Amino acid sequence: MKTTIYDVIRDYIANGKTGTIATIVSKDGSSPRNTGAKMFVGEDEKVYETIGGGGLEYKVQKHAIKSIGNDEPQLMEIRLDSEEVGSDGDICGGVVEVFLEPVLEKHAEVYQRIDHLEKNGEKGIFITSFNGKYQKTLLEEDMTITGDSIRLDDDSFFQSNINQLQPRLMDETLIETIHPSPILYVFGAGHVAQYIVPLAETVGFQVTVIDDREEFANKKRFPDAHKVIVEDFKEVFSQLNFTGEEYVVIVTRGHQFDKDVLEESLKKETKYLGMIGSRTKVKMILEYLKKTGYNPEKVEAVHSPIGLSISAETPQEIAVSIVAEMIQVRRE
Repeated sequence: MKTTIYDVIRDYIANGKTGTIATIVSKDGSSPRNTGAKMFVGEDEKVYETIGGGGLEYKVQKHAIKSIGNDEPQLMEIRLDSEEVGSDGDICGGVVEVFLEPVLEKHAEVYQRIDHLEKNGEKGIFITSFNGKYQKTLLEEDMTITGDSIRLDDDSFFQSNINQLQPRLMDETLIETIHPSPILYVFGAGHVAQYIVPLAETVGFQVTVIDDREEFANKKRFPDAHKVIVEDFKEVFSQLNFTGEEYVVIVTRGHQFDKDVLEESLKKETKYLGMIGSRTKVKMILEYLKKTGYNPEKVEAVHSPIGLSISAETPQEIAVSIVAEMIQVRRE
């Protein structure tokens, strides 16, 4: 599983070290990363994750290092104008507002719990107040509160804020939401899947690998997978959750298995549904499904042949093309 900023923060706190979290909270115009992007700058000047690189990140890193020892959050405004473009290579024009917050031991439980929610696909809201007193609170879906206490009479605050994907800065209070990583079901545990899984995990998908062969579907072959299931390709659907936001990649060992999985997947709502195969094989299967009563629009929406067209040939290249296509769908 991918190492997160919060894994790093946990280790720093455990070793008596500190650092600063930098979060892009607003932008006007163009910038390398969107609001919500984070990075951690340790007291040893090491940097984890990125808020866009280049001059923007360099300025924030230097400011973060200087601010270590200051136990109060602060806002930093950076203008990426034409003068800066010429001087340090930034090609984006705009104004970016970055929130810098010190990592304190008293907030260790909050960070650990945020990490838990992100890794386990659970929702939450974390609130950082800096109006004279630096406080940090995590609110979960069942109204459990971790960190500094806040007064809530019901779940209306949670419900009105949980679907806001971008951080909101209001009256010296930063409100951020935790949303589950997109779930990816990979059907088939062959060579292509072995390269898809670590790559997909690296870019933020929570991957479940499914195959009916235990010698292929196991944690030794897929150490990066969130879950590995050994089950019949059709029977396994009773164990899988579909909300309409899931990604499905079909890379089984045979045409019949591909068709079986595709048939079951088309009965569900998905964000992305892709099947590997030659154009001839794909066309035959899709035409068959239309003739047997499947919704033509859903059949036409299947990404098949799967992946972006980059003339991929090797399993590694095919995996890159597939994950790139999923990223494209996610960003759209």
